[in-house]
Amino acid sequence: MFELNLDISDFLENYWQKKPLVIKNGFSHFEDPIMPDEIAGLAMEEEVESRLVYKKDAQWHAELGPFKSFEQLEKENTSLLIQALDHWHSDAQELVRPFRFLPNWRIDDLMISYSTKGGGVGPHIDNYDVFITQGLGKRHWRVGAQEKLREFSANNALKHCEAFNAIIDVELEPGDILYIPSGYPHEGYAVEPSMNYSVGFRAPDQNDLLSSFADYCLDTTEEVPRYNDIDMQVREKPGQIETPELNELHRIMLAKCETPESLIPWFGCMISEAKHELDIAEIDPPHTEQEVQSLFNDGAEFIRLGGLRAVYFATAPDLLFINGEQFNCEGFTEFGHYLCDQDEIGSEAIELFDDNPDALALFTKLVNKGYWYVI
Repeated sequence: MFELNLDISDFLENYWQKKPLVIKNGFSHFEDPIMPDEIAGLAMEEEVESRLVYKKDAQWHAELGPFKSFEQLEKENTSLLIQALDHWHSDAQELVRPFRFLPNWRIDDLMISYSTKGGGVGPHIDNYDVFITQGLGKRHWRVGAQEKLREFSANNALKHCEAFNAIIDVELEPGDILYIPSGYPHEGYAVEPSMNYSVGFRAPDQNDLLSSFADYCLDTTEEVPRYNDIDMQVREKPGQIETPELNELHRIMLAKCETPESLIPWFGCMISEAKHELDIAEIDPPHTEQEVQSLFNDGAEFIRLGGLRAVYFATAPDLLFINGEQFNCEGFTEFGHYLCDQDEIGSEAIELFDDNPDALALFTKLVNKGYWYVI
């Protein structure tokens, strides 16, 4: 549906996480997959994360949804933002696919903003990479160089940064794309009523990883090693922690992640778990394996649920991690990997599990969970 006009090899070599880039006509003949009234409708739903950001009397304001009315959107300097749009709107989900030349596990979500004239969220710095596609209308963007800038809370509503000099100063039109690496200050304002689609790429920081790994260890480990003294002798300086003691503490702490492979069960579950709520509809009554096989035989195509994360590791090919849960695909790894690599599965997949009932059983389980559904 959306074909990206970009030399991907050149982009990865010269721009990805190195410097920002304007991709004029990144999507030719671009048509918005969603209309403003649909965005407003989603912002009224309890499950959908939405924000209303506006500037009034030189002060910034931000309100969290769900919303019952949208009088503020009749005024200038206002933006309505929907997080994880790809979880809730199948046509909009198509906007994520062109960026899958990057690893799936790095993709965060698709955010959309609808802005009245002058609408924006102010100058700020994101800690993730983002591709911003211009939809309806026009928007003026400024991007600065990566430098240390003072950040502050704007009226306790938004995190802004101080003024910066622009290295990119451009007006985007429908189909244009702006790539901004993590750490580059930027700001955008609608020249006229407009929509923007942002595909973000997350990169967990050290604290995120350590906190998640500690929680995983607490939840999954029943017996853990405890510190023991080694060759204790009379201590002349009882207030001093000796080097061998510190080394032993360090060894115990690292024992759970002694090799990269030992991180697989934790990281697979952690990185495949949805950050935002999914629009899951479990099958009731559940399909039988024979029914799923018949659907394939009849030419049915299954599509992966919007926002669903499915990954595997090169060093542990028999394990799949889907929505925070571990599955085994031993004996049918080709089919298991196909599930993670492809958004849609049709009759071409039959031969991948035709002779292995375990593969069909796993896929039937995933369909009944609502993770894949018939188009």
